[in-house]
Amino acid sequence: MNRIVTRWLPRLLGGLLALVAVLAGLVYALTDHPGPVQAADLTCPATAPALRPGQDVRVLSWNVQYLAGRGYVFFYDTLAGDGPDARPTAASLARTLEEVVGVIREERPDLVLLQEVDRDSRRTDRQDQLALIQARLGGVYPCSATTYYHRAAFVPHPKIMGKVGLSLSALSRYRMSSATRYQLPRICGDPVTVAFNFKRAVLGVTLPVQGGKPLTAFQTHMDAFAQGCDTMGRQVAFVQDLLGRTPAPWVMAGDFNLLGTRGAYDRLRARERAYFNPRTELTPLMERYASFPSRAQIDSGDTRFITHFPNDPAVGKPDRTIDYFFYSPGLKRAQERVRQDEPKISDHYAMLTTLTLP
Repeated sequence: MNRIVTRWLPRLLGGLLALVAVLAGLVYALTDHPGPVQAADLTCPATAPALRPGQDVRVLSWNVQYLAGRGYVFFYDTLAGDGPDARPTAASLARTLEEVVGVIREERPDLVLLQEVDRDSRRTDRQDQLALIQARLGGVYPCSATTYYHRAAFVPHPKIMGKVGLSLSALSRYRMSSATRYQLPRICGDPVTVAFNFKRAVLGVTLPVQGGKPLTAFQTHMDAFAQGCDTMGRQVAFVQDLLGRTPAPWVMAGDFNLLGTRGAYDRLRARERAYFNPRTELTPLMERYASFPSRAQIDSGDTRFITHFPNDPAVGKPDRTIDYFFYSPGLKRAQERVRQDEPKISDHYAMLTTLTLP
């Protein structure tokens, strides 16, 4: 017996190691592996005009929920992860595309910063949603930049089971000279789950200004569902360091998935507080930089500053501010507004601001 064990045990262990190696290679091949800092995809004709000193620049930031539209409770929309819906219908995608394009046409921003834009995802019929939006705007925004923050050839989640491509995207009337992707700290978990999970990022685009300092526009979509990890604090610290190293003028926008103040936390029902910490990880940014909405606006309880309308039917109304603009010191801004469309177009509202270049 000992001879048999001695003979077969090394072979068994060798076979198990080979199987583990094959599985590890498969996971690696199916998933994305962005670098810490890398160039983002940028398309911008040389004929696009440059910004000018003193010019007003209207900026729209919006998490468009991959054009899924309303009337759904997706599996991730509930804390238990048991929402009944896995994907939108083709009709919902078509309707929401037209609604998003309609908002952009009506607001006429110079710079459009979009989060949750699907490109080549199974759940949205392999659409390139950035190209669809840009095409329907008819050449008004000749410059575009984009980078993935969730990309995999196949995700073996029972509600996904297919290809995923989710991106941060920007459209501009004016010239973009560069676009850069910055990798945010990743959510904790076992190696396989982390490999298939989001690789959250910051997309930064540089817009040259004739005879002046260029404008840098950042956007992000930070992690959610990070309970039990210090992910959110590490991501905020990364953004704070990035902004601190960036020459003014700059604007930072996006879906931070964080409350702005303790007062905002206290106003939530106990059930919704489970997503957040009483002392928000966003505090360092809120204290250091001017923002919209500001802490005072959030603590006022004024519903005009709410940016998120959860799909969870147990909530049933817009109830929190988790999307923001942050501004470099001294940057003048005006006409700040949360556009609260009814019926809602996405589970987030579009946000607008007008910057005045130095």
